[in-house]
Amino acid sequence: MMYRVLIVGAGPTGALIANGLRRELQQKVAIVMWDKSKGTGGRMSTSRSPTDEKCIADLGAQYISVLPDYATKHAGYYKDLLDSGLIKSLAGKIEGIREKYFNPDTKNYVTPNGISSIVKHYLKKSGAVVNFDHHLSRVEVDNSTSADHPRLAAFSADSSTEGAFDAVVLTMPVPQILQQEGLTRQSLDENSPLRQKLEEVQYSSRYALALFYPPGVSIDLPFVGKYVEGDPCIRWVSLDNKKRGADDSVGPSLVVHTSVPFGIKHLEESKENIQPIILQHLKAVIPNLPEPASIKCQKWRYSQVSKPMEGAPGHVTILEQQSYLLLAAGDGFSHSNFDGCIESAESTLSKLLEFFQKSSQL
Repeated sequence: MMYRVLIVGAGPTGALIANGLRRELQQKVAIVMWDKSKGTGGRMSTSRSPTDEKCIADLGAQYISVLPDYATKHAGYYKDLLDSGLIKSLAGKIEGIREKYFNPDTKNYVTPNGISSIVKHYLKKSGAVVNFDHHLSRVEVDNSTSADHPRLAAFSADSSTEGAFDAVVLTMPVPQILQQEGLTRQSLDENSPLRQKLEEVQYSSRYALALFYPPGVSIDLPFVGKYVEGDPCIRWVSLDNKKRGADDSVGPSLVVHTSVPFGIKHLEESKENIQPIILQHLKAVIPNLPEPASIKCQKWRYSQVSKPMEGAPGHVTILEQQSYLLLAAGDGFSHSNFDGCIESAESTLSKLLEFFQKSSQL
């Protein structure tokens, strides 16, 4: 029996779920992925200079910190990434890490090819068919399938549709899940206890800048990354190319993240208005920076999970019938780092396999 699964969101959780499905079901599953953006990564995104595609910068996640327990629990994932050359130990200096977050046994990894290379790795292994510029608006019962064994259809904001899915997994941020129409809205009505729990999930917000420079420009800093204290705007600065250990033949790139209070205060303003404010503060934090060749500004409305769903279940079932399943997953159901995405993906995979086992007996 061939199962068809739609995963909404081409970020780390979605990619890990797709990889797990392929590993467990081999050729018994067809995996389709939709993402509203033009590329993979989600909040593990890597941007390129418009004038030099070799000059890249991580605008989302900056590096991967693995606590000792997860280093053991998720050892297979990290061995795979290390063996593939996609991660390596962070060698540069990070300034300003608060003592309560510092654990001498924590392993910190960087990605030589950009943080999105991890997501691309798992998507490639999964063989998923990835459709970009597909902004999901609703999931409905697919009326073209048998009434005895109905399946699910997905509809995008521009009215394109694809159907006959046995399972649909929503991995976008929880507030975006709650904005969905169709079966999601019907299952999560105002009186739903599950909806009330989902509405309690909270995210931080921030802006990020990438400053791209041509080859030959020198930026001399005593760190590869720094948590900034005392500035009302800037919280993080990274010389991204040095952080990743990039070849010196590639132009440098500098990454700036604003503080959460600044991000929340200016969340509804345009990036065009916010960018010069960030640059003004950056000049105070790092004086005498050379003029960049180009700048990219990113608004992260949902940056990191500050309050996951109660109990951190890994995933939730929105709707389950005998012949179809609608799930929600992501770090909003675990915790906000790569290990949280692995936890959510493994939880979701277990539910999918359990459902397919039951449905094959119908």
